[in-house]
Amino acid sequence: MPNVLQLLPGLEGEEMGYIQMLVKDMTDTQAQQFAIAYGSRRKDPMMILLVCLVGFLGFAGIHRFILNNIGIGILYFFTLGLCFIGTIVDLVNHRKLAFEYNSRVAQEVSMLVKQ
Repeated sequence: MPNVLQLLPGLEGEEMGYIQMLVKDMTDTQAQQFAIAYGSRRKDPMMILLVCLVGFLGFAGIHRFILNNIGIGILYFFTLGLCFIGTIVDLVNHRKLAFEYNSRVAQEVSMLVKQ
């Protein structure tokens, strides 16, 4: 089993455990391909937090567009982040939002690499 910490040093907590589960059956070459592809598509939770803060400056929902939640992003944009309540909730839950997006991306990338 390849060492995920060497391949993707920015991982921590729940995300690291999820990625380790995905790469445990991969060869070293597949794990390297996975790390390159996943690393380029992965969203950092701190970046999501910063972009979510931009929502208070009049661009509410931009973090949802980055996370590929287009419908909710449009809703947030036209309702000022549901009167800023949705934006505040997303500020608190930014790690969860990033993990959900990253786990979907990791699943897609692992399926592509295993083919």
